[in-house]
Amino acid sequence: MIDESVISAAWPACGLIIMRLSASRLTVERGGRIVFSNLSFGLDAGRGLTVTGPNGAGKSTLLRALAGLLPLRGGTISCTALSGETLAEQAHYIGHADALKGPLTAAENLEFLAAMLDAGHGGMPVETALAEFGLSHAANLPVTYLSAGQKRRAALAKLLAVRRPVWLLDEPSAALDAASEARMAEIMAAHLAQGGMIVAATHAKLGLPGQELRLGAFA
Repeated sequence: MIDESVISAAWPACGLIIMRLSASRLTVERGGRIVFSNLSFGLDAGRGLTVTGPNGAGKSTLLRALAGLLPLRGGTISCTALSGETLAEQAHYIGHADALKGPLTAAENLEFLAAMLDAGHGGMPVETALAEFGLSHAANLPVTYLSAGQKRRAALAKLLAVRRPVWLLDEPSAALDAASEARMAEIMAAHLAQGGMIVAATHAKLGLPGQELRLGAFA
């Protein structure tokens, strides 16, 4: 089970950065096709939004739009924040690709990320973040030698190495075994208990407290 004392020490109770995330009448177009339109939702601190639907319905597109990686054709995304940072600056986005450099070790990948992204928000030491995902034994191995499940866990460990209040997760349980899925569920629950937010696109049962947003396939 995840050590709550470690989280409390690494993530001091300094107040929420984002209090509410909302989207109003979002419309996104890709390749000349409207993926979804007039999509709205609101998310409060400590809650999750599970995005479901068939392949091609726009789950990944929604996450990428929230992360600022895709332009909106219409609608607005807003957040009530205690700082001047944008939503993209306060969010972790973990997509289908693990976004790890193969020649670097798992620890080196996280150390690079922490040095690049940490802007005073804090986070766990790299060794602790990897240990929370059961990767202490693989911390110093080049990522190219890790299994698919180990690579996924190393990518998810980014969530702990640098603190961000909003987690945008695309199929977070992909390639994970049952034990790793359970550990990820504990880590997500701990993040929400600290006042974070999670928007997760998934085909699996994640058990996130909050609401479900089901997208329908474009006809």
